[in-house]
Amino acid sequence: MYPETRSEMAVKHYRADKMLVAVDCVIFGFDGEALKLLLIKRGFEPQKSKWSLMGGFVQPKESLDNAASRILEQLTGLKGVFMEQLFAFGDPARDPMERTISVVYYALVDIGQYKKQLSEDFHAEWFPLSELPLLIFDHDQMVGTARERLQYKAALHPILFELLPGRFTIRQLLDLYESVYGKELDKRNFIRKLQSSGLIIRQKEKEKGSSKKGAFYFKLDKRKYSSSLRSFISFLPTKEIFQ
Repeated sequence: MYPETRSEMAVKHYRADKMLVAVDCVIFGFDGEALKLLLIKRGFEPQKSKWSLMGGFVQPKESLDNAASRILEQLTGLKGVFMEQLFAFGDPARDPMERTISVVYYALVDIGQYKKQLSEDFHAEWFPLSELPLLIFDHDQMVGTARERLQYKAALHPILFELLPGRFTIRQLLDLYESVYGKELDKRNFIRKLQSSGLIIRQKEKEKGSSKKGAFYFKLDKRKYSSSLRSFISFLPTKEIFQ
């Protein structure tokens, strides 16, 4: 049996089944108390009006990153948001209409700053991760994979601060980490090690809404994050990752 010629290989290439490429965005937000996920009502069949991640097809002259940025901007009006490619989902049966490969991204946004910018065209709504509705297709799996990546990355990089306003309280930061990891942390140990790490800078102003005494606001010192990394992660529930 003779090997295939280049022309024969070319014929097979052009006769190969074509498939669609889509991008889906797992958009996380934090409202000061709980980690949330931004979902939309699907506007067409199959599974019309069911809850879904925000997604769309990649255009012919569009890169994956540009497609994800476009989709995020359509929903939230945001540009320059922290976003990272997560995983490709390609089960042949994942979309009942047509063979579609979805490349998933996850993004982190500050709910307080951008809540009013959400597009009404998609009936978007924030849901706590502990109270998510049933999602279409394999979107539940996408969300689970994104949360696992977020937990891992949060122990290595200061990405959770993307979810916070420029000023935040220790209580807000603790609530954020507990929401991400789904575990209650030792508050006293959290505060002690966080302050000793030099990661945060205390501000003069206080947040007065939660108590009469008020709680000081803090800001992140990003320059010190790398040098303070070891002391910061030593109490996190993901430390088994490094063993």
